[in-house]
Amino acid sequence: MPWRGPEYPGEFPTLGYAIAEWIESACVIPDGDHAGDPFRLSDRQLEWLLWFYRLRPTARAREAEPSRVFVFDRGGQLVAPQKWGKGPLAAAQTVAEAEGPAVFAGWDSHGEPVGRPWSTPWIQVTAVSEAQTANVWRALIPMIELGPLASAVPDVGETRVNLRGGGRIERVTASARSRLGQRLTFAVQDEEHDWNVPNGGRKLADTQRRNLAGMGGRWMATGNAWDPTEHSVAQDTFESKAPGVHKMRLDSGPGDIAKVRDRKRMLKRVYEGSTWVDLARIESEVVELLGRNDAAQAERFFLNRVRQSARHAYDIEVWKKLAKPASVADGSTIVLGVDGARFDDSVAIIATDVETGYQWSLGIWEAPDNQDDYEHPTEEIDGVVSEAFSQFVVWRVYVDPQYIEGLLDRWQGRWGDKKVISWWTNRPKQMAYAVRSHLAAVTAGDLRHDGDPVLSRHIGNAIRKPVNVYDDDRRPMFVIAKDASSPGLKIDGATAAVLSYEARGDAIAAGSLEESPQPLVAFT
Repeated sequence: MPWRGPEYPGEFPTLGYAIAEWIESACVIPDGDHAGDPFRLSDRQLEWLLWFYRLRPTARAREAEPSRVFVFDRGGQLVAPQKWGKGPLAAAQTVAEAEGPAVFAGWDSHGEPVGRPWSTPWIQVTAVSEAQTANVWRALIPMIELGPLASAVPDVGETRVNLRGGGRIERVTASARSRLGQRLTFAVQDEEHDWNVPNGGRKLADTQRRNLAGMGGRWMATGNAWDPTEHSVAQDTFESKAPGVHKMRLDSGPGDIAKVRDRKRMLKRVYEGSTWVDLARIESEVVELLGRNDAAQAERFFLNRVRQSARHAYDIEVWKKLAKPASVADGSTIVLGVDGARFDDSVAIIATDVETGYQWSLGIWEAPDNQDDYEHPTEEIDGVVSEAFSQFVVWRVYVDPQYIEGLLDRWQGRWGDKKVISWWTNRPKQMAYAVRSHLAAVTAGDLRHDGDPVLSRHIGNAIRKPVNVYDDDRRPMFVIAKDASSPGLKIDGATAAVLSYEARGDAIAAGSLEESPQPLVAFT
């Protein structure tokens, strides 16, 4: 007989209740103090299952494609904050698709839906990297091994689970293209906010979804709120108008994350039902990110808000720890980086000792606010550079020539254009690699600096600006830029530091240290 019809407003037919009951009887908590205890779904997780397995009231058990009986016949997208429980839920749903009543088998005598297992389930847990597949896989394996399913699924491995009748569950990444042509019945596409064209995520999603369509299978996409500048698969999926996809994105409600009362209310709302989450601990993580001027990251990962991340390029606390006043001996081989504009903004000159990588500010001149006729002190700036040439062996000076009218010509006329180099920061590829080199030195602690507070402020102001450049591993690269929402925050000192460090790398590669013995840098 067909579905009995709604007993209350808003009720719809679904296999979700049957799936939920099966999960709570067969699956266990995978880790922690309660590992091995029965897995209990939160109300929000149950809500996801009810909608994902929503049936058409006219569904028939012998549809040519099993997925056609579902309202969301392609799959579903779950966007939720970190620690909400996406990984364990995806693991439990994977097990249900492997062994549980995930295929519609008709209506019983009371007009209730009935499910049955897939005859030969073939399931893939996918992400763009092996580490990301572990989010679900590390919950999936103990969920099987520590509970009632251990005897039913005896063959469990690090990369695959062999099921009855020749079925299987396997881990797959974007690089495993030879394994993407399988006749799949279900797929978990995890961390989709990180999937894009360069890292193979777009191709992975398209290929896998086509294969699922061929078998009447469906996909479950999970992830955090995305950064709209990264053009992720998660964003494309959510914004697509194509039918057949259930989209559940948890809402933290209105409020300002910087205000304590708002923050507590929003965290309570977005994590409602996730009883395993320590909200005080989550809030402390948020506060730390706010202290690093990274509200965008805090909102994305903990309030589930789509934000274009300011993503400050440097961890200012790490930079400050690298401050160590020193005196560089006369005659040392050094390089200079110069950036800025002669008539506004600021001009910065940063020196780097080639031998040690030690950086210090020779001068940073900032234009005062609201002074239209201001010009930086050209003669003073010129004098600082001339003094550096007198005191040290200056191997090269890298100057961004865009707005340094007059000064560049003067310096090249005095020392030659082989010594004073026009180094264009608006060329994305060379600038992205230069930024990466400087950041790597800071992150690794290979660089020390004089602790100049103005330079440190400029370093802290610099944000990441994605560019259409990719490294050898096809990861997107970036340059540094001002925060468009705060144009008064200057970064010329940071750019000059990048240019100076790039000149240092070129000096070493050219063998400058072999040409003359280097005096030591004396740290105080």
